[in-house]
Amino acid sequence: MTGYTMLRNGGVGNGGQTCVLRWSNRIRLTWLSFTLFIILVFFPLIAHYYLTTLDEADEAGKRIFGPRAGNELCEVKHVLDLCRIRESVSEELLQLEAKRQELNSEIAKLNLKIEACKKSIENAKQDLLQLKNVISQTEHSYKELMAQNQPKLSLPIRLLPEKDDIGLPPPKVLRSCRLHNCFDYSRCPLTSGFPVYVYDSDQFAFGSHLDPLVKQAFQATARANVYVTENADIACLYVILVGEMQELGVLRPADLEKQLYSLPHWRTDGHNHVIINLSRKSDTQNLLYNVSTGRAMVAQSTFYAAQYRPGFDLVVSPLVHAMSEPNFMEIPPQVPVKRKYLFTFQGEKIESLRSSLQEARSFEEEMEGDPPADYDDRIIATLKAVQDSKLDQVLVEFTCKNQPKPSLPTEWALCGEREDRLELLKLSTFALIITPGDPRLVISSGCATRLFEALEVGAVPVVLGEHVQLPYQDVLQWSEAALVVPKPRVTEVHFLLRSLSDSDLLAMRRQGRFLWETYFSTADSIFSTVLAVIRTRIQIPAAPIREEAAAEIPHRSGKAAGTDPNMADNGDLDLGPVETEPPYASPKYLRNFTLTVTDFYRSWNSAPGPFHLFPHTPFDPVLPSEAKFLGSGTGFRPIGGGAGGSGKEFQASLGGNVPREQFTVVMLTYEREEVLMNSLERLNGLPYLNKVVVVWNSPKLPSEDLLWPDIGVPIMVVRTEKNSLNNRFLPWNEIETEAILSIDDDAHLRHDEIMFGFRVWREARDRIVGFPGRYHAWDIPHQSWLYNSNYSCELSMVLTGAAFFHKLAGS
Repeated sequence: MTGYTMLRNGGVGNGGQTCVLRWSNRIRLTWLSFTLFIILVFFPLIAHYYLTTLDEADEAGKRIFGPRAGNELCEVKHVLDLCRIRESVSEELLQLEAKRQELNSEIAKLNLKIEACKKSIENAKQDLLQLKNVISQTEHSYKELMAQNQPKLSLPIRLLPEKDDIGLPPPKVLRSCRLHNCFDYSRCPLTSGFPVYVYDSDQFAFGSHLDPLVKQAFQATARANVYVTENADIACLYVILVGEMQELGVLRPADLEKQLYSLPHWRTDGHNHVIINLSRKSDTQNLLYNVSTGRAMVAQSTFYAAQYRPGFDLVVSPLVHAMSEPNFMEIPPQVPVKRKYLFTFQGEKIESLRSSLQEARSFEEEMEGDPPADYDDRIIATLKAVQDSKLDQVLVEFTCKNQPKPSLPTEWALCGEREDRLELLKLSTFALIITPGDPRLVISSGCATRLFEALEVGAVPVVLGEHVQLPYQDVLQWSEAALVVPKPRVTEVHFLLRSLSDSDLLAMRRQGRFLWETYFSTADSIFSTVLAVIRTRIQIPAAPIREEAAAEIPHRSGKAAGTDPNMADNGDLDLGPVETEPPYASPKYLRNFTLTVTDFYRSWNSAPGPFHLFPHTPFDPVLPSEAKFLGSGTGFRPIGGGAGGSGKEFQASLGGNVPREQFTVVMLTYEREEVLMNSLERLNGLPYLNKVVVVWNSPKLPSEDLLWPDIGVPIMVVRTEKNSLNNRFLPWNEIETEAILSIDDDAHLRHDEIMFGFRVWREARDRIVGFPGRYHAWDIPHQSWLYNSNYSCELSMVLTGAAFFHKLAGS
């Protein structure tokens, strides 16, 4: 402690010893550092040298330590792999360099081509711009030419009638009235829509004497008619019902004439008026015979020659079914063609005949003197001779078993009740209708009743008397449904009836059935026919048919639909150009105001008559459906065509009459969602498809999570009020095309089959063009129908489960 204290305090006695210790410590540290440096530096150098000069001492005198050649180093085992890797990498680098140079050369070539393509594109743009200019100039020139040839027309000014309008010059003789001198066309412009005003008969004195059934039926059909208006100031036509009267003779002609002239819109002469006298009984008298009707048209079932004005007055059918629809289930079938009797006739003439029924003189003897005024005696003798000959089974009775119905002078009265007469006509192939013996009586209600009953049960009418005026004779081709034979040819009637083939006879029966159902059967058909005839005469287009409002069912879509190559394969069939344009509607007023003129042309096999009285549409008229069957890749050659060309030209234009057209698919379904989705997907990519209307017949709505396919065109789901297969024929307002492809939800059709059917339909737009064909025939031994659904060469019908037809064909 003492030494330590001294040293701490810097004592002098121990100072030298302390310096020696410090010096010795420094020497030891320096030596230690030098030693470490030698070990860490020189020893590694010596080891490195030794390792680089070490060699195997297998030969005497060889140096253990010494430098070695560089190539000998690769012989070392653990370095050999590294050498091989280096060589491989060197080779790959050389190859990549070669490829790089090759790609650089190709890039240079492609750059040259790109520059050439850019120049070509610039040249093509210049050419396209020039073509657009040429097309624009051509379109402008075309519009100028069309403007020159088709000047703009404005609608005519509507002329409203005045109360005291007497602008028409009176004809010299009122019985010579025709449309040109007794009808005021200024009241009925083409764009007027043909408004008709119907008087209320109860407001006039004669209304209390009308038959209640006739009056009620007439009022009911007038209220539902599309042309009837309550505004008399804008009316084109004025209609008044004056008969049938409950009792004969209750109203004098002078009183009726006075009441007619007092009508609010009669205007002194009754022009543009139609006086209708409907006959419900066969003994209806000629109520208007001694009544001056002025310029008013007369529509009734009985006319004298001095009273009837051809082309102006109308012969109408009797109103047999006044307040009830005919029972179509009781109407006999149209086959078999031949029935029990070849022809029948029952009637009695009230007035005495010039000769007895037993007297039979030849026509040669009769014609030696003056021509007879009444051939009824010879008709009776000839028909009784045919009945007695037993060549064919006929039934002729010239005396009624019971009291005959009242009739006009020289007219053959009806025998028995209506039910008894119908039962006899159901057994008759032909029904004889003998016109009144007085040639001045051109038509009577009795003859019209016989014609009505014959057409109703399918007996082909044979009218003896060419002077007769049949109902609507100026617009209906009666030669397609009845035989009109002059009375002097009564001896040839038997030969004529036997010479008709079964096919001609069946065609006449079918046409007669069509005429009866369309124009004669009900009060609505009679009133509509009267208006249609007048409207057609003055060439006013029909009112468009009322479309069915579609109640759409909301649904989700978005699932992309695939395209089946088998469905889209057209094979070797050349179907002309395929339109890829978006959906567009058919032109609705292509020939609206010329419809009644162009429809007078009809092909040789079309029916009925020169035109259809109820087109109710500005499109082509709706004709009786004549089916066309299309098998797989084949089909019947359409009859007719149009102004669009034929052969190759028609094939190229694909439509002719309407070169640019699409169709709508109407698919009927009932709670078969999976089948429906598959059928919709098969329509993906179908050319000419406008839209798809799915008619959902089930009261249960589709599943909310159902995802509908996206096929490139709109899909509309329509909910119906009731489950009916006829819903496919409704003219839904969502259908914007004339062509409809009615198809079931399980039908399988290839795209080429659909396109081919569409092409054939466009050549025959008034037909049903379909795919599933069937055959039916009448089995004579079993008296029933045969139906064959198997594939056969004989086809007689087309099912609407896969068929094209016009939108308004089922209306």
